[in-house]
Amino acid sequence: MAVALPEVVEELLREMGAAARECERSTDPFLFPRLKFVFGSSAVQALDLVDRQSVTLISSPSGRRVYQVLGSSGKTYTCLASCHYCSCPAFAFSVLRKSDSLLCKHLLAVYLSQVMRTCQQLSVSDKQLTDILMEKK
Repeated sequence: MAVALPEVVEELLREMGAAARECERSTDPFLFPRLKFVFGSSAVQALDLVDRQSVTLISSPSGRRVYQVLGSSGKTYTCLASCHYCSCPAFAFSVLRKSDSLLCKHLLAVYLSQVMRTCQQLSVSDKQLTDILMEKK
């Protein structure tokens, strides 16, 4: 069962997707400020990751899907969009422990790249995906 994002986030992502489909950049001058209002500085950082095409969707024949995001530090983080999880320390601290953020920049980049249709795609075997998930960082 997929976990739902807050409605305001869902609506914002829908608007970002519609804007991306209409043209390369949004014509709504209030869309970016709303994104920044909801996500703070993570919005700018996530958009930078999307612009650098740092998000890769990895899928296997069994239908399992994970995302890997190459962070600004050069480290790769694993994100599970279905349950809103990222392996980065900021997610563990700011999202889970302190609850002062909805998402980390990596997970936001995953959602933005989904709606903007800019994810890199990689198909791997089930064994390869298991190996990716079992990697010790």
